[in-house]
Amino acid sequence: MSQMPQLSACPSCEEPLESGDLFCGACGYDLSAVPARPAASPNGSAGFPAPEEPWPAAPEVDSSDTPAPTHLPTDLPGTDSAGGELREPDEYPLPAPAAAPPLPAEAPAIPADVTDPRTAVPDPAPAAGDKVCVACRSGRVDADGYCENCGHAQPRERDHMEQELHTVAAVSDRGLRHHRNEDAFAISAAALPDGSSAVVAIVCDGVSSATRPDEASLAASRAANETLQEALPRGTHPQQAMHDAILSAADAVNALAAEPTSAREHSPHQNAPACTLVGAVVAAGLLVVGWVGDSRAYWVPDDREGPTVRLTEDDSWAAQMVAAGLMNEAEAYADERAHAITGWLGADAYELEPHTASFKPDRPGVVVVCTDGLWNYAEAVEEMARAVPADAADRPLHSAQVLVGHALDGGGHDNVTVAVVPFPFVPRGAGSA
Repeated sequence: MSQMPQLSACPSCEEPLESGDLFCGACGYDLSAVPARPAASPNGSAGFPAPEEPWPAAPEVDSSDTPAPTHLPTDLPGTDSAGGELREPDEYPLPAPAAAPPLPAEAPAIPADVTDPRTAVPDPAPAAGDKVCVACRSGRVDADGYCENCGHAQPRERDHMEQELHTVAAVSDRGLRHHRNEDAFAISAAALPDGSSAVVAIVCDGVSSATRPDEASLAASRAANETLQEALPRGTHPQQAMHDAILSAADAVNALAAEPTSAREHSPHQNAPACTLVGAVVAAGLLVVGWVGDSRAYWVPDDREGPTVRLTEDDSWAAQMVAAGLMNEAEAYADERAHAITGWLGADAYELEPHTASFKPDRPGVVVVCTDGLWNYAEAVEEMARAVPADAADRPLHSAQVLVGHALDGGGHDNVTVAVVPFPFVPRGAGSA
Protein backbone atom coordinates (compact mmCIF):
# COMPACT_ATOMS: atom_id res chain seq x y z
CA MET A 1 0.00 0.00 0.00
CA SER A 2 1.51 3.29 -1.01
CA GLN A 3 1.99 5.95 1.66
CA MET A 4 -0.56 8.74 1.71
CA PRO A 5 1.01 12.08 0.73
CA GLN A 6 1.26 14.46 3.71
CA LEU A 7 -0.79 17.62 3.08
CA SER A 8 -1.02 20.72 5.21
CA ALA A 9 -4.38 21.86 3.76
CA CYS A 10 -7.35 20.27 1.99
CA PRO A 11 -7.00 20.57 -1.81
CA SER A 12 -10.77 21.16 -2.06
CA CYS A 13 -11.54 23.78 0.60
CA GLU A 14 -8.06 24.62 1.94
CA GLU A 15 -9.02 23.70 5.52
CA PRO A 16 -5.85 23.01 7.62
CA LEU A 17 -5.18 19.27 8.09
CA GLU A 18 -3.62 17.20 10.82
CA SER A 19 -1.07 14.47 10.18
CA GLY A 20 -2.78 11.18 9.36
CA ASP A 21 -6.17 12.69 8.32
CA LEU A 22 -7.99 10.47 5.82
CA PHE A 23 -10.80 12.91 5.13
CA CYS A 24 -11.14 16.70 5.39
CA GLY A 25 -13.04 17.57 8.56
CA ALA A 26 -14.64 20.61 6.92
CA CYS A 27 -15.82 19.36 3.53
CA GLY A 28 -15.32 15.60 3.77
CA TYR A 29 -12.90 15.41 0.83
CA ASP A 30 -11.29 11.97 0.43
CA LEU A 31 -7.59 12.69 0.86
CA SER A 32 -6.63 9.27 -0.51
CA ALA A 33 -7.66 10.54 -3.95
CA VAL A 34 -4.84 13.11 -3.93
CA PRO A 35 -2.00 11.91 -6.21
CA ALA A 36 1.39 11.39 -4.65
CA ARG A 37 3.77 14.34 -4.72
CA PRO A 38 6.45 14.04 -7.41
CA ALA A 39 9.99 13.56 -6.21
CA ALA A 40 11.21 16.67 -7.94
CA SER A 41 9.91 19.36 -10.22
CA PRO A 42 11.49 20.17 -13.62
CA ASN A 43 13.47 23.05 -12.12
CA GLY A 44 14.86 20.90 -9.34
CA SER A 45 12.70 22.04 -6.39
CA ALA A 46 10.92 19.14 -4.75
CA GLY A 47 7.14 19.06 -5.03
CA PHE A 48 6.44 22.59 -6.40
CA PRO A 49 5.99 23.85 -9.95
CA ALA A 50 8.43 26.28 -11.46
CA PRO A 51 7.77 29.80 -10.19
CA GLU A 52 6.51 32.45 -12.55
CA GLU A 53 8.68 35.46 -13.34
CA PRO A 54 9.17 37.23 -10.01
CA TRP A 55 7.72 40.66 -9.28
CA PRO A 56 10.35 43.39 -9.28
CA ALA A 57 11.62 44.36 -5.86
CA ALA A 58 10.28 47.59 -4.42
CA PRO A 59 12.82 50.39 -4.79
CA GLU A 60 14.19 52.18 -1.78
CA VAL A 61 12.05 55.03 -0.44
CA ASP A 62 13.11 58.55 -1.20
CA SER A 63 13.58 61.38 1.26
CA SER A 64 9.81 61.84 1.53
CA ASP A 65 9.47 58.26 2.88
CA THR A 66 6.98 57.50 0.12
CA PRO A 67 7.80 54.26 -1.73
CA ALA A 68 7.55 54.32 -5.51
CA PRO A 69 5.08 51.86 -7.09
CA THR A 70 6.51 48.54 -8.24
CA HIS A 71 4.08 48.28 -11.16
CA LEU A 72 1.83 50.46 -13.20
CA PRO A 73 -1.38 49.00 -14.66
CA THR A 74 0.11 49.32 -18.14
CA ASP A 75 2.97 47.02 -17.14
CA LEU A 76 0.62 44.05 -16.84
CA PRO A 77 -0.61 42.26 -19.96
CA GLY A 78 -4.27 42.43 -20.87
CA THR A 79 -5.24 45.35 -18.62
CA ASP A 80 -6.58 48.77 -19.47
CA SER A 81 -5.39 51.93 -17.74
CA ALA A 82 -6.96 55.30 -18.41
CA GLY A 83 -7.39 54.83 -22.11
CA GLY A 84 -4.46 52.45 -22.54
CA GLU A 85 -4.77 50.04 -25.43
CA LEU A 86 -5.98 46.53 -24.62
CA ARG A 87 -3.97 43.74 -26.20
CA GLU A 88 -5.77 41.29 -28.41
CA PRO A 89 -6.64 37.99 -26.71
CA ASP A 90 -4.51 35.92 -29.09
CA GLU A 91 -1.37 37.84 -28.07
CA TYR A 92 -1.58 36.17 -24.69
CA PRO A 93 -3.20 32.74 -25.16
CA LEU A 94 -4.58 31.36 -21.92
CA PRO A 95 -3.34 27.91 -20.85
CA ALA A 96 -5.83 25.07 -20.80
CA PRO A 97 -7.44 24.70 -17.36
CA ALA A 98 -5.98 21.92 -15.23
CA ALA A 99 -8.13 18.87 -14.76
CA ALA A 100 -9.89 18.73 -11.39
CA PRO A 101 -8.97 15.77 -9.19
CA PRO A 102 -11.47 12.92 -9.58
CA LEU A 103 -14.20 12.50 -7.00
CA PRO A 104 -14.12 9.23 -5.04
CA ALA A 105 -16.58 6.55 -6.04
CA GLU A 106 -18.35 6.85 -2.74
CA ALA A 107 -17.90 10.27 -1.19
CA PRO A 108 -18.05 10.30 2.60
CA ALA A 109 -21.06 11.78 4.32
CA ILE A 110 -20.96 15.54 4.82
CA PRO A 111 -21.72 16.69 8.38
CA ALA A 112 -25.07 18.44 8.71
CA ASP A 113 -23.50 21.76 9.69
CA VAL A 114 -20.99 21.82 6.81
CA THR A 115 -21.75 22.96 3.26
CA ASP A 116 -20.35 20.76 0.50
CA PRO A 117 -18.18 23.11 -1.60
CA ARG A 118 -18.85 20.96 -4.67
CA THR A 119 -22.55 21.75 -4.56
CA ALA A 120 -22.68 25.07 -2.68
CA VAL A 121 -24.57 27.86 -4.44
CA PRO A 122 -22.77 31.22 -4.29
CA ASP A 123 -24.53 34.18 -2.70
CA PRO A 124 -26.56 36.11 -5.28
CA ALA A 125 -25.06 39.33 -6.57
CA PRO A 126 -26.60 42.56 -5.25
CA ALA A 127 -29.66 43.63 -7.19
CA ALA A 128 -29.74 46.92 -9.03
CA GLY A 129 -30.14 49.74 -6.51
CA ASP A 130 -28.82 47.73 -3.55
CA LYS A 131 -25.97 49.23 -1.56
CA VAL A 132 -22.70 47.41 -2.25
CA CYS A 133 -20.08 46.69 0.41
CA VAL A 134 -17.17 49.14 0.47
CA ALA A 135 -14.77 46.34 1.51
CA CYS A 136 -15.41 43.40 -0.82
CA ARG A 137 -17.26 45.44 -3.51
CA SER A 138 -19.57 42.51 -4.19
CA GLY A 139 -21.77 41.83 -1.17
CA ARG A 140 -25.14 43.41 -0.47
CA VAL A 141 -25.43 45.57 2.64
CA ASP A 142 -28.25 44.57 4.98
CA ALA A 143 -30.54 46.86 6.95
CA ASP A 144 -28.17 46.81 9.95
CA GLY A 145 -25.27 48.17 7.91
CA TYR A 146 -23.25 44.96 7.50
CA CYS A 147 -22.15 43.18 4.33
CA GLU A 148 -23.99 39.90 3.77
CA ASN A 149 -20.91 38.53 1.99
CA CYS A 150 -17.91 39.45 4.16
CA GLY A 151 -19.60 40.84 7.27
CA HIS A 152 -17.78 44.18 7.07
CA ALA A 153 -19.50 47.06 8.91
CA GLN A 154 -20.27 49.88 6.49
CA PRO A 155 -19.51 53.55 7.18
CA ARG A 156 -22.54 55.51 8.29
CA GLU A 157 -24.02 57.89 5.76
CA ARG A 158 -23.56 60.81 8.16
CA ASP A 159 -19.87 60.14 8.82
CA HIS A 160 -19.05 62.57 6.02
CA MET A 161 -21.59 64.72 4.17
CA GLU A 162 -21.19 67.42 1.54
CA GLN A 163 -23.77 69.55 -0.24
CA GLU A 164 -23.46 72.48 -2.61
CA LEU A 165 -26.00 74.86 -4.09
CA HIS A 166 -25.23 77.73 -6.41
CA THR A 167 -24.64 80.22 -3.59
CA VAL A 168 -23.98 78.13 -0.47
CA ALA A 169 -22.20 74.92 0.52
CA ALA A 170 -21.73 72.82 3.65
CA VAL A 171 -19.54 69.94 4.80
CA SER A 172 -19.90 67.78 7.90
CA ASP A 173 -17.45 65.17 9.20
CA ARG A 174 -17.40 62.74 12.12
CA GLY A 175 -13.90 63.84 13.12
CA LEU A 176 -11.09 61.63 14.34
CA ARG A 177 -12.17 60.77 17.88
CA HIS A 178 -15.97 60.27 17.86
CA HIS A 179 -17.60 57.01 16.82
CA ARG A 180 -20.46 58.81 15.03
CA ASN A 181 -21.39 62.22 13.65
CA GLU A 182 -23.86 64.03 15.90
CA ASP A 183 -23.88 67.22 13.79
CA ALA A 184 -26.36 68.03 11.04
CA PHE A 185 -26.94 70.84 8.55
CA ALA A 186 -29.49 72.10 6.04
CA ILE A 187 -28.86 74.54 3.20
CA SER A 188 -31.41 75.90 0.73
CA ALA A 189 -32.56 78.84 -1.35
CA ALA A 190 -35.96 80.52 -1.31
CA ALA A 191 -37.67 82.94 -3.71
CA LEU A 192 -38.70 86.27 -2.15
CA PRO A 193 -41.88 88.15 -3.21
CA ASP A 194 -39.83 90.69 -5.21
CA GLY A 195 -38.32 87.90 -7.31
CA SER A 196 -34.89 87.92 -5.65
CA SER A 197 -33.48 84.94 -3.80
CA ALA A 198 -32.66 84.26 -0.17
CA VAL A 199 -30.00 81.78 0.89
CA VAL A 200 -30.36 79.73 4.07
CA ALA A 201 -27.79 77.77 6.10
CA ILE A 202 -28.62 75.93 9.33
CA VAL A 203 -26.01 74.05 11.41
CA CYS A 204 -26.82 71.99 14.51
CA ASP A 205 -24.58 70.22 17.03
CA GLY A 206 -26.02 67.35 19.08
CA VAL A 207 -25.33 67.52 22.82
CA SER A 208 -23.27 64.37 23.46
CA SER A 209 -24.33 64.04 27.09
CA ALA A 210 -27.98 63.80 26.01
CA THR A 211 -29.75 60.77 24.59
CA ARG A 212 -29.94 60.47 20.76
CA PRO A 213 -28.06 63.71 20.01
CA ASP A 214 -27.72 62.78 16.33
CA GLU A 215 -31.51 62.60 16.00
CA ALA A 216 -31.90 65.93 17.79
CA SER A 217 -29.54 67.79 15.44
CA LEU A 218 -31.13 66.28 12.35
CA ALA A 219 -34.69 67.09 13.48
CA ALA A 220 -33.74 70.67 14.41
CA SER A 221 -31.93 71.45 11.16
CA ARG A 222 -34.78 70.11 9.06
CA ALA A 223 -37.50 71.90 11.02
CA ALA A 224 -35.70 75.26 10.96
CA ASN A 225 -35.03 75.02 7.25
CA GLU A 226 -38.64 74.08 6.46
CA THR A 227 -39.97 77.01 8.49
CA LEU A 228 -37.71 79.46 6.67
CA GLN A 229 -38.74 77.98 3.31
CA GLU A 230 -42.37 78.63 4.17
CA ALA A 231 -41.95 82.09 5.73
CA LEU A 232 -39.53 83.87 3.40
CA PRO A 233 -41.61 83.52 0.18
CA ARG A 234 -44.58 85.01 2.07
CA GLY A 235 -42.60 88.18 2.71
CA THR A 236 -41.87 87.59 6.40
CA HIS A 237 -38.92 89.67 7.53
CA PRO A 238 -35.84 87.42 7.60
CA GLN A 239 -35.09 88.20 11.24
CA GLN A 240 -38.62 87.28 12.31
CA ALA A 241 -38.49 84.20 10.11
CA MET A 242 -35.24 83.12 11.81
CA HIS A 243 -36.79 83.59 15.26
CA ASP A 244 -39.77 81.43 14.27
CA ALA A 245 -37.47 78.84 12.72
CA ILE A 246 -35.60 78.39 16.00
CA LEU A 247 -38.90 77.89 17.84
CA SER A 248 -39.93 75.27 15.25
CA ALA A 249 -36.61 73.52 15.70
CA ALA A 250 -37.12 73.47 19.46
CA ASP A 251 -40.56 71.89 19.02
CA ALA A 252 -39.08 69.20 16.76
CA VAL A 253 -36.42 68.31 19.33
CA ASN A 254 -38.93 68.37 22.19
CA ALA A 255 -41.09 65.88 20.29
CA LEU A 256 -38.27 63.35 20.37
CA ALA A 257 -38.59 63.14 24.15
CA ALA A 258 -42.24 62.01 23.90
CA GLU A 259 -41.45 58.29 24.11
CA PRO A 260 -43.83 55.54 25.20
CA THR A 261 -43.78 54.76 28.92
CA SER A 262 -42.54 51.25 28.18
CA ALA A 263 -39.46 52.64 26.40
CA ARG A 264 -38.55 54.77 29.43
CA GLU A 265 -38.99 51.77 31.73
CA HIS A 266 -36.40 49.81 29.72
CA SER A 267 -34.00 52.78 29.68
CA PRO A 268 -34.61 54.65 32.93
CA HIS A 269 -31.35 56.63 32.73
CA GLN A 270 -32.10 58.24 29.38
CA ASN A 271 -32.54 62.01 29.24
CA ALA A 272 -34.12 64.29 26.67
CA PRO A 273 -32.43 64.67 23.25
CA ALA A 274 -30.76 68.08 22.84
CA CYS A 275 -28.70 70.14 20.40
CA THR A 276 -27.47 73.63 19.60
CA LEU A 277 -28.38 75.64 16.51
CA VAL A 278 -26.91 78.46 14.47
CA GLY A 279 -28.30 79.75 11.19
CA ALA A 280 -27.78 82.47 8.62
CA VAL A 281 -30.02 84.03 5.98
CA VAL A 282 -28.71 86.28 3.21
CA ALA A 283 -31.54 88.18 1.53
CA ALA A 284 -31.87 91.52 -0.27
CA GLY A 285 -28.60 92.99 1.03
CA LEU A 286 -29.36 91.88 4.58
CA LEU A 287 -27.48 89.31 6.66
CA VAL A 288 -29.45 87.69 9.49
CA VAL A 289 -28.10 85.23 12.02
CA GLY A 290 -29.87 83.28 14.77
CA TRP A 291 -28.57 80.89 17.40
CA VAL A 292 -29.04 78.99 20.64
CA GLY A 293 -25.99 77.37 22.26
CA ASP A 294 -22.33 77.66 21.35
CA SER A 295 -22.28 77.06 17.60
CA ARG A 296 -21.09 80.23 15.86
CA ALA A 297 -21.26 82.48 12.80
CA TYR A 298 -18.30 84.59 11.59
CA TRP A 299 -18.19 87.37 9.00
CA VAL A 300 -15.04 87.28 6.84
CA PRO A 301 -14.69 90.05 4.20
CA ASP A 302 -13.21 89.14 0.85
CA ASP A 303 -10.53 91.82 0.89
CA ARG A 304 -9.51 91.13 4.52
CA GLU A 305 -9.10 94.92 4.90
CA GLY A 306 -12.30 95.19 6.87
CA PRO A 307 -12.47 93.38 10.20
CA THR A 308 -13.41 89.72 10.55
CA VAL A 309 -16.24 89.64 13.10
CA ARG A 310 -17.84 86.97 15.24
CA LEU A 311 -21.58 87.53 14.81
CA THR A 312 -22.83 85.35 17.68
CA GLU A 313 -22.32 85.17 21.46
CA ASP A 314 -22.06 81.74 23.05
CA ASP A 315 -24.60 80.42 25.51
CA SER A 316 -21.83 78.96 27.67
CA TRP A 317 -20.23 79.12 31.09
CA ALA A 318 -17.19 80.93 29.70
CA ALA A 319 -19.30 83.60 27.99
CA GLN A 320 -21.23 84.19 31.22
CA MET A 321 -18.01 84.64 33.20
CA VAL A 322 -16.73 87.17 30.68
CA ALA A 323 -20.06 89.03 30.54
CA ALA A 324 -20.15 89.25 34.33
CA GLY A 325 -16.62 90.65 34.43
CA LEU A 326 -15.37 87.78 36.56
CA MET A 327 -12.76 86.59 34.04
CA ASN A 328 -11.21 87.82 30.83
CA GLU A 329 -11.82 85.77 27.70
CA ALA A 330 -8.46 83.97 27.79
CA GLU A 331 -8.97 82.89 31.40
CA ALA A 332 -12.57 81.80 30.86
CA TYR A 333 -11.88 79.66 27.81
CA ALA A 334 -8.86 78.06 29.48
CA ASP A 335 -11.10 76.75 32.27
CA GLU A 336 -12.30 73.14 32.04
CA ARG A 337 -15.89 74.40 32.42
CA ALA A 338 -15.59 76.76 29.44
CA HIS A 339 -17.68 74.70 27.00
CA ALA A 340 -20.50 73.87 29.39
CA ILE A 341 -23.49 75.29 27.52
CA THR A 342 -26.22 77.31 29.24
CA GLY A 343 -28.66 77.33 26.32
CA TRP A 344 -29.83 74.52 24.02
CA LEU A 345 -32.84 73.05 22.25
CA GLY A 346 -34.50 70.18 24.10
CA ALA A 347 -37.31 69.26 26.44
CA ASP A 348 -35.14 69.78 29.53
CA ALA A 349 -33.77 73.17 28.42
CA TYR A 350 -34.25 76.31 30.45
CA GLU A 351 -36.66 78.93 29.13
CA LEU A 352 -35.84 79.18 25.43
CA GLU A 353 -34.44 82.54 24.31
CA PRO A 354 -33.69 82.53 20.56
CA HIS A 355 -31.00 85.06 19.68
CA THR A 356 -31.22 86.88 16.36
CA ALA A 357 -29.29 89.77 14.83
CA SER A 358 -29.22 91.47 11.44
CA PHE A 359 -26.35 93.19 9.64
CA LYS A 360 -25.75 95.17 6.44
CA PRO A 361 -22.14 94.54 5.40
CA ASP A 362 -20.55 97.31 3.36
CA ARG A 363 -18.41 94.94 1.26
CA PRO A 364 -18.55 91.41 -0.15
CA GLY A 365 -17.48 88.50 1.97
CA VAL A 366 -18.63 85.17 3.37
CA VAL A 367 -20.45 84.00 6.46
CA VAL A 368 -18.90 80.94 8.12
CA VAL A 369 -21.57 79.03 10.05
CA CYS A 370 -20.00 76.30 12.17
CA THR A 371 -20.01 74.05 15.21
CA ASP A 372 -17.34 74.18 17.89
CA GLY A 373 -15.65 71.29 16.09
CA LEU A 374 -14.19 74.01 13.83
CA TRP A 375 -13.91 77.10 16.00
CA ASN A 376 -12.02 75.20 18.69
CA TYR A 377 -9.16 75.29 16.16
CA ALA A 378 -9.77 78.87 14.95
CA GLU A 379 -11.40 80.61 17.88
CA ALA A 380 -10.02 84.10 17.47
CA VAL A 381 -11.32 86.11 14.51
CA GLU A 382 -7.77 86.50 13.20
CA GLU A 383 -7.34 82.71 13.18
CA MET A 384 -10.63 82.23 11.34
CA ALA A 385 -9.66 84.86 8.75
CA ARG A 386 -6.39 83.02 8.08
CA ALA A 387 -8.17 79.64 7.80
CA VAL A 388 -10.77 80.81 5.26
CA PRO A 389 -9.44 80.63 1.66
CA ALA A 390 -9.15 83.92 -0.20
CA ASP A 391 -11.53 82.70 -2.93
CA ALA A 392 -14.20 81.49 -0.49
CA ALA A 393 -16.96 83.58 -2.10
CA ASP A 394 -16.28 81.99 -5.50
CA ARG A 395 -15.70 78.43 -4.24
CA PRO A 396 -17.84 77.87 -1.13
CA LEU A 397 -17.70 74.06 -1.24
CA HIS A 398 -13.92 74.03 -1.58
CA SER A 399 -13.70 76.50 1.29
CA ALA A 400 -15.93 74.39 3.52
CA GLN A 401 -13.74 71.37 2.72
CA VAL A 402 -10.61 73.35 3.57
CA LEU A 403 -12.09 74.45 6.91
CA VAL A 404 -13.10 70.91 7.84
CA GLY A 405 -9.58 69.82 6.90
CA HIS A 406 -8.19 72.56 9.15
CA ALA A 407 -10.09 71.08 12.10
CA LEU A 408 -9.03 67.52 11.29
CA ASP A 409 -5.39 68.59 10.93
CA GLY A 410 -5.68 70.28 14.31
CA GLY A 411 -6.72 67.03 15.97
CA GLY A 412 -10.35 66.44 14.98
CA HIS A 413 -11.42 65.90 18.60
CA ASP A 414 -15.08 66.64 17.81
CA ASN A 415 -17.55 66.36 14.98
CA VAL A 416 -17.05 69.32 12.65
CA THR A 417 -19.63 71.01 10.44
CA VAL A 418 -19.17 74.15 8.34
CA ALA A 419 -21.44 76.07 5.99
CA VAL A 420 -19.99 78.85 3.82
CA VAL A 421 -22.47 81.49 2.64
CA PRO A 422 -21.20 84.16 0.21
CA PHE A 423 -22.62 87.66 0.71
CA PRO A 424 -23.07 89.20 -2.74
CA PHE A 425 -22.81 92.87 -1.82
CA VAL A 426 -24.21 95.14 -4.56
CA PRO A 427 -23.13 98.84 -4.36
CA ARG A 428 -25.93 101.38 -4.29
CA GLY A 429 -26.90 102.62 -7.72
CA ALA A 430 -25.54 99.56 -9.50
CA GLY A 431 -27.76 98.55 -12.35
CA SER A 432 -29.92 101.71 -12.23
CA ALA A 433 -30.77 103.55 -15.38
